[in-house]
Amino acid sequence: MPAVKKPMRYGHPEGHTEVCFDDGSSCLVTCGSDGDIRIWESLDDDPKSINVGEKVYSFSLKKGKVVTASSNNAIELHTYPDGDPDGILTRFTTHANHVVFNEDGTKVAAGSGDFLVKVVDVEDSSQQQTLRGHDAPVLSVAFDPKDVYLASASCDGSVRIWNIALQSCEADLNLLQKSSDIVHAKSICRLAWQPKSGRLLAIPVDKAVHLYERDTWKSSFSLSDDFITQVPSTAAAKDYDALFDGEEDEDFLNGDMLDHQGADVDDDDSFAPVSGRARNRTILDDDDNSLDIPSLKPSDAEKVEGEDDGPHVPPVVPLRPYDGPMPTPPQKAFQAGSTPSHLMHRFMMWNSIGVIRGYNDEQDHAIDVEFHDTSVHHALHLTNTLNHTIADLSLEAVVLACEGTEELASKLQCLHFSSWDTSKDWMVDMPKGEDLQAVCLGQGWVACATSALLIRIFSVGGIQKEILSLLGPVVCMAAHGEQLIVIYHRGTGFNGDQCLGVQLLELGKKRRQVLHGDPLPLSRKSHLAWLGFTAEGSPCYVDSEGVVRMLNRSLGDTWTPVCNTREHCKGKSDHFWVVGIHENPQQLRCIPCKGSRFPATLPRPAVAILPFLLPYCQTATEKGQMEEQYGRSILFTNHFDYLSRNGYEHDENAKADAEKEQQELLMKMFALSCKLEREFRCVELAGLMAQNVMNLAIKYASRSKRLILAQRLSEMALERAAELQEDTEEEEDFRSGLNAGYSRTTTEWGGAQPKQVVQEEEEMERDDDDVEEQEEDEQPRKAANPFSSVASPEPAAIKPGAIVSSSQGRVNPFKVSAGKKNSAVSSGASSRSANILDNMNKLPRKAPAAGNQTASKSDSFVIKPLAPKAKTKQQSQASIFQSLQTKPKVAKLEEKEKTPVTSHPSSAPDAASIKRPKTGFQLWLDENRPSILSENTDLEESEVIKEGMSRFRSLTNDERVLWTEKAKGDSVGGNAADSKKRKQPEQENHQSNENEDPDEASRATKKSKPSNTSTNKLSAFAFKKD
Repeated sequence: MPAVKKPMRYGHPEGHTEVCFDDGSSCLVTCGSDGDIRIWESLDDDPKSINVGEKVYSFSLKKGKVVTASSNNAIELHTYPDGDPDGILTRFTTHANHVVFNEDGTKVAAGSGDFLVKVVDVEDSSQQQTLRGHDAPVLSVAFDPKDVYLASASCDGSVRIWNIALQSCEADLNLLQKSSDIVHAKSICRLAWQPKSGRLLAIPVDKAVHLYERDTWKSSFSLSDDFITQVPSTAAAKDYDALFDGEEDEDFLNGDMLDHQGADVDDDDSFAPVSGRARNRTILDDDDNSLDIPSLKPSDAEKVEGEDDGPHVPPVVPLRPYDGPMPTPPQKAFQAGSTPSHLMHRFMMWNSIGVIRGYNDEQDHAIDVEFHDTSVHHALHLTNTLNHTIADLSLEAVVLACEGTEELASKLQCLHFSSWDTSKDWMVDMPKGEDLQAVCLGQGWVACATSALLIRIFSVGGIQKEILSLLGPVVCMAAHGEQLIVIYHRGTGFNGDQCLGVQLLELGKKRRQVLHGDPLPLSRKSHLAWLGFTAEGSPCYVDSEGVVRMLNRSLGDTWTPVCNTREHCKGKSDHFWVVGIHENPQQLRCIPCKGSRFPATLPRPAVAILPFLLPYCQTATEKGQMEEQYGRSILFTNHFDYLSRNGYEHDENAKADAEKEQQELLMKMFALSCKLEREFRCVELAGLMAQNVMNLAIKYASRSKRLILAQRLSEMALERAAELQEDTEEEEDFRSGLNAGYSRTTTEWGGAQPKQVVQEEEEMERDDDDVEEQEEDEQPRKAANPFSSVASPEPAAIKPGAIVSSSQGRVNPFKVSAGKKNSAVSSGASSRSANILDNMNKLPRKAPAAGNQTASKSDSFVIKPLAPKAKTKQQSQASIFQSLQTKPKVAKLEEKEKTPVTSHPSSAPDAASIKRPKTGFQLWLDENRPSILSENTDLEESEVIKEGMSRFRSLTNDERVLWTEKAKGDSVGGNAADSKKRKQPEQENHQSNENEDPDEASRATKKSKPSNTSTNKLSAFAFKKD
């Protein structure tokens, strides 16, 4: 159709203006010096304007996004057609002159007046590449359709072709006229590549367009026209792309063009190379008289006669395009907690210890170290003469690293500020060709990863310790205490996904590998953004989608997502830059970044705290919220078990509070399930409860009238209690089995016993004089010892139904007493004195050594009795009142003890001669037994006693006191009569003992009781009363 020329209208004020079509070719989009981007649906209608700054120098449109180079020296992203700001990709020191998208809209290239060209990833602006080499402001840039090369033109007269991946210059073509700035340049020199294939690069030079071949960068041919009166620009219109499309055009592009004498066209419309006939119209002029590109190929009739066709060339069969998954470029190594290294002012490290800032400009080339807690160390200012780009900070040291150059090797520098030595820093050079890529500081060691796929470990003092081989190129590395975590490339990712692996090592006393190169889970089409440890020592990391994951040690060292920072962002281009994670309290410390992925150094950014939220389903409901809280509490208390297993101190109160919170959540979920009539779910929840909380659940189910549920929970509680009891019994049986079969003889288990027995006997000799005078020969009662070679006494057997007075002491069959003749005392006084003496004569035992349970059990000693002494009457009576009942085997046990006691048989009272004093209850029971039996004839003896006890308690206090006084009176009278009968035999026995052992008798006389006078008076009073 013929072109219709419409009247022109002003689009922007005077100044630089750019124009392009949108993706759908339905609108025309322009920008100008007024700072507006205008969308023209029709030239007859008013356009929609989007203000992006005071002045716009260039813009590019692709896939619903507009990238602009404005007067604020920034490359900004906006949405199309709404024009909402979507972030800042990068900045220059001056404004950018040209900005373009690549073919798929994932990258942006910009050239500025500070001679730099930058290539920025749209999704992750931290992934930047800076191309340096021009000596004047950059005029224009252009992406290769295959994203391999980038072409740039400059006011220095050169056109450079860059390899994007290698950041190297492939070719330098001096074609343009030099100028000092873009305002003085005769052409803005917009470059263009052949669409899709990128075989040719078009460069406007003067009044012609030169086309250069790919890879060889040699001029193929030129395009020009006599009608061109000014230097052209190769910014193509829509139909210009057809010039390079199709296989039929290749001969034309290679310059194999002939005259079309037989074509039905005017001579003005003929087309030929510059070296051929003159042409009268530019090929960009599109009207009805212009020729279709296929008609320019010569036909057989148009060939010159006699021209040889040459050798036959077979037709080229086009290869089938590859439509499978595309490999993902591997992520470069980075230091967690740092901003991109191309920035002049940047954070080299920000962690829980402090901040390291790097300055790399004309005024300053230094590093500042600032500590959050100034008590750790004062701030440091270091000169960065070696161009350090990598850093880490701990409570012990600062470590710095720089890449190697052709002249200098890569260096590792450590400033050990916590050292007591005066020489606090040291430096190590890496081998030639080996560059440092990541460093980290642990407790007493420094680790660094190099380009040679090695991990080198140094002590904090500079000793080379370990060298480990990496399984792939390192991505990031972090340390905490004795732990070292390394992320590396374990393979090639596809379709935008990274293929990363993780290793977790422990470099303390227990040197082991926890994670053996397991795959690292990431979000779809994302990369690693941060790596580190929580303050409590749990590994965690963040990907570029904002998902925070933490190592779940209780579930086989798997990774659990605990937070998504993107949910807290207000805009699409906003991000959170993580600086630290705490488990107790649960805090995610990060810096909000508006319109970028990392913060600026000035002003000092503020740290925000985000809550954790596990991605449970239906967290808007009460059930989902409690489930999420319970699961998060379980996950964030795993570090307590890890710390206790590895011998670290931890807060027991915090652990107890967390467990209490978990049980409360379980109880709340149990109540909610009961309310929703989910009884099976209630049983599942009860299985997670502690024993005491399960009892509360049983009560709740009973009061809620859910008897079946309460019955099932009761059965569960009984089963659990039985299991606990079985476990306890098995543990006790195991311990007793370990201790069984060992005697107290001198072996490796009991070789030191004789010395300890002697020491304890000496301590007993030095005991209190008052205690020795009251009961000199009484031995402390010992517990039964299965290791002793001496037979231990059996406990006295209590007859069923016998009433034992609480004031009576225990019988001691090994007690041998001697002394002068003393009068008898009352049973209450004797029992009280015996109890007091028993307690005072017991020596405190020393606590056994921890961890040696068997040896501690074998240290219970049997104290041999002292030299035998005769009993006095008072001591004989005291032993009578103390005993519950006399054992018939006392004499036999004394013979087994093999003690040198030689006494008359009458000196030891036998069982027949002992009469226990009756209590008030016994006297009452003897009188009221017939009445009890008459009412209940079928009662047994024990039942009679129980019935009598209940009736006796129903008596008044005065009646019970009368019965008790009556029992005491009978007891004193009977004991006095018995003492008179035994008085004469005991005196004879005492005389015989004095003859056999005069020294012992004299010693006993000297140690007579000082309380004999009072005791004799008390005895005389008792006899007179009788």
